[in-house]
Amino acid sequence: MTQDGQSQNGTVTTQVPARLDRLPWSRWHWMIVIGLGTVWILDGLEVTIVGNMAGRLSEEGSGLDISSAQVTGVAAALYVAGACLGALLFGWLTDRYGRKKLFLITLAVYLGATALTAVSYSSWWFFLFRFLTGMGIGGEYAAINSAVDELIPSKYRGRVDLIINGSFWLGAMGGSLLSVVLLDTDILPKDVGWRVSFGLGVVLGLGVLLVRRHVPESPRWMFIHGRAEGAERIVADVERQVERDTGKPLPEPAGSITIRQRHSVGFGRIARTLVRTYPRRAVLGLALFVGQAFLYNAVTFGFGAILATFYDVPSESTGYFFAVIALGNFLGPLLLGRLFDTWGRRPMIAGTYLLSGGLLFVTAWLFGQGHLTATTLTACWCVVLFFASAGASSAYLTVSEIFPMETRAMAIAFFYAVGTAAGGISGPLIFASLTESGEVADTVFAFCLGAAVMVVGGLVAVFCAVSAEGRSLEDIAAPLSAQDPSQAGEAGGVGPAADPAGLRH
Repeated sequence: MTQDGQSQNGTVTTQVPARLDRLPWSRWHWMIVIGLGTVWILDGLEVTIVGNMAGRLSEEGSGLDISSAQVTGVAAALYVAGACLGALLFGWLTDRYGRKKLFLITLAVYLGATALTAVSYSSWWFFLFRFLTGMGIGGEYAAINSAVDELIPSKYRGRVDLIINGSFWLGAMGGSLLSVVLLDTDILPKDVGWRVSFGLGVVLGLGVLLVRRHVPESPRWMFIHGRAEGAERIVADVERQVERDTGKPLPEPAGSITIRQRHSVGFGRIARTLVRTYPRRAVLGLALFVGQAFLYNAVTFGFGAILATFYDVPSESTGYFFAVIALGNFLGPLLLGRLFDTWGRRPMIAGTYLLSGGLLFVTAWLFGQGHLTATTLTACWCVVLFFASAGASSAYLTVSEIFPMETRAMAIAFFYAVGTAAGGISGPLIFASLTESGEVADTVFAFCLGAAVMVVGGLVAVFCAVSAEGRSLEDIAAPLSAQDPSQAGEAGGVGPAADPAGLRH
C-alpha cells in the first residue's frame, strides 16, 4: 500500500487521487451512495407532493388562503430562488470549510424548513419556508456532487453520478403515490393530509442524516487544504476495508501529484478560472443547466395543472400520472448511465439533449392537434423525459468534473444558480401563466420553449463537451494548487503529455 509523500514548506506530493481511482467497487462505495445520494429522493418527494397538492391547497378548508397558480408559480419560483441562493452561499462554504461539514449543515437546513412548512398557517409562511427549503436543497447540490465525484473511482464516476441525481425521480414516484393517499379526504381531512406529506419527508431525512454521519471528508479536499495526514488516514482505512471485502490485494496506484497547500481560494481567482481559463467549458455548463432547469422545473411544478385544465383529471388522481413519468425519468439515468462511461460524455450528453428536445416538439404537435388524451400525453412525456433525465443529470456531472478541485463546489453552485435562475424561475412562471389560460396554443408554445432550450444545450455539447470518461479529475482539470498550474486551461490536465490525443476542450 503506497504512502503519500511528506509535506515540505507547504508543498506535498500525494497519490491520494490515484489511490482512490484504482479502487474496485465495494460496500464502502455503497455507503457513500446511500449516505449522500438519497437526499435527491427527498427532494423529489417534496417537489412532487407540492406540485400534486396545488389543487388541494387552493380549496376552501385546506388551512391556507392560496391559489393553485400561487403554488405552482410563486411558491415554485421562490423554492428555486432559494435553491440558487443556497447553492452560491453553501457552495462557497463547501470549498472553504470542507464537504462533510456542509453536507451535514445543508441537510439540517432542509429538514428544519420542511418541518416548518408542514405547520404553515398562512400563504406568506408557506412561501417563506419553501424559500428556505430551497436554500437547503441548493446547498446540497453543491456539497453532495463535489463529495460524490471526489470519492467515487473514475471508472464508475459517470454512471454513479447520473443515477444519484436521477434518484430524484424515485422520490417523485413516491410523492405522486403518497399524494393519492394523503390527499384522499376519506383518509385524512383536507387541512391535514398535505401537512403529513411534509412531515414524512422530515422523518426520512432524519434517517439519511444518521447514515451521512459515517461518510468521511473528501481526502482530495483535505490534502489541498493542509490536512495531508488526515487524508492519508482516511484513504488507508478505505483501502483496508476494500481489501478485506474483496479478499484481494490492491494494485499499485498509477501516478502522483504535487501541490502547494492552501486554505482558501478567493472569488476573484474562481471567477478568472471559470471565465478566462475555461471559457468553452463555462459556455457548456450554462447551456446544459439553462436547458434542463427550464424544462424540468416547468414540468415538475406544472404537469398536474395541465392534466386538470385540459383533461379534467381531479387533483387526487394526478399522482398516478406523475408516477408514470417519474418512472421514465429514473429509468433514463439508470439504463443509460453506463454509456456515459463507455460510449463517452460527448455523444451521450449531446444525444440525450437533442433527442429529448426533438421528441418534445413532436409531443407539442400531437397535443396541439388534439390527438392526445391524459394517458397518451403522459406516455409521450415519459419517453421524452427518459432521455431528458439522463441529460439533465449529466449537467451536474459535467460541471463537477471539468473544473479544478479548489473551485468544484463553487462551480456547481454558480452554474446551478445562474442556469436555474434563468430557466428554473422563468419556467414555472411561464408554464403556470400559459397553462392557466386554458388555451391549447399557449400550452403548445410552452412545450416548444422547453424543447428549444434542450436542443440548444445539445448543440453546444456537440462542440464543447469534454471527453472525461474514465479519467482522473486531476487529469481533466489540474488543481490550481498544482506545482505547475500554468499548463492547465482549455487544454486541460496537468501538462501537455497528459492529453496526447488532444481530446480536451
